[in-house]
Amino acid sequence: MERIHVTYAFFGENPKEIADLIRVEQTIEFPYELAPSWIQDQVVGKIEEITSSDKTNHLITISYNPDVAGGELTQLLNVLWGNASLFPGIKIVDLKLPDLILNRFKGPRFGISGLRKIFKADTRPLIATALKPMGSDAKTLADMARTLALAGFDLIKDDHSLANQPWATWKERVALISAAVKEANEITGGNSAYVPSLNMPFDQVIDAAHSAKDLGASGLLVLPGITGFDSLRVIAEDETLALPILGHPAMLGSLVTSKEVGIAHGIVFGTFMRLAGADISIFPNIGGRFSFTAEQCLEIADRSREKLGSLNPMTIAPAGGMTLDRIPEMIEMYGKETALLIGGALSRGNLADSAARMCEMVRSY
Repeated sequence: MERIHVTYAFFGENPKEIADLIRVEQTIEFPYELAPSWIQDQVVGKIEEITSSDKTNHLITISYNPDVAGGELTQLLNVLWGNASLFPGIKIVDLKLPDLILNRFKGPRFGISGLRKIFKADTRPLIATALKPMGSDAKTLADMARTLALAGFDLIKDDHSLANQPWATWKERVALISAAVKEANEITGGNSAYVPSLNMPFDQVIDAAHSAKDLGASGLLVLPGITGFDSLRVIAEDETLALPILGHPAMLGSLVTSKEVGIAHGIVFGTFMRLAGADISIFPNIGGRFSFTAEQCLEIADRSREKLGSLNPMTIAPAGGMTLDRIPEMIEMYGKETALLIGGALSRGNLADSAARMCEMVRSY
């Protein structure tokens, strides 16, 4: 039987004891010796390997019967990290999923090749930005979006923190910006996409996604750290929406930033985002406002593009304080299968000039 293989780094002593604790806790959460023999054999996780570099640094590989995941993303995440997340000194550093699991997920609807077709970007990176700052009224944001669309941006997304604030309520903002981008596209003959943020209560997210499409939005920004990875999956799989989905990293940082606790960067922003169906995964690039290393960023890129059953590879969007002078470096680091996302820096000086310069730079590749 194909099994789920998870490698946990453990920072402490007695790795066998911890391995036994994890494999039971992540499955039956019940005294092992009291479980029927068939449950011990078929349900409880199995220790596949323990390797130790010293007394307090260990790698523990545990495999799980795919049936324990129940065929659902929610339970799969629970099996991988549910109660284990409560133990100190444990971090998921590798994950291998069998086809039996992967075949249950549709993954990115468009992926890299689909987005290239939508934006007629056969070889170049995609050009993306975020509308800011919070506090701007809806007309101001719409004027910004029009300027960016006239310059030729592919993706013009809401900043993730734009929700339903009084300065620019959600419906008014989405309606005005969608109309502004449509107007610009009619002038240029381009295909700029406005991507509103679905940063709202869970019981409103699905209806808002449909309202956004009805109002003219051409993509959707989902915050799985806020509304859950499964909300992303539901939106991505909705055939009546069928829009590109951008996954934002808000509230996911605490899963990855510790060296000794959490889940590896590539698994969270690569594998999980891709399983849930994001076409683009946004994450903090090296050298911006955040602390991701080059190794961690490249791990995300690798997980986003590697073979994962029949799931489409996913476009990455390294972001977080990027500037125009970083464009050549980012293309060299990640290649052209990338969405270059520069936000606030475009507003230094004249927005139209900065936007035109960025489009000219990227379209030259």
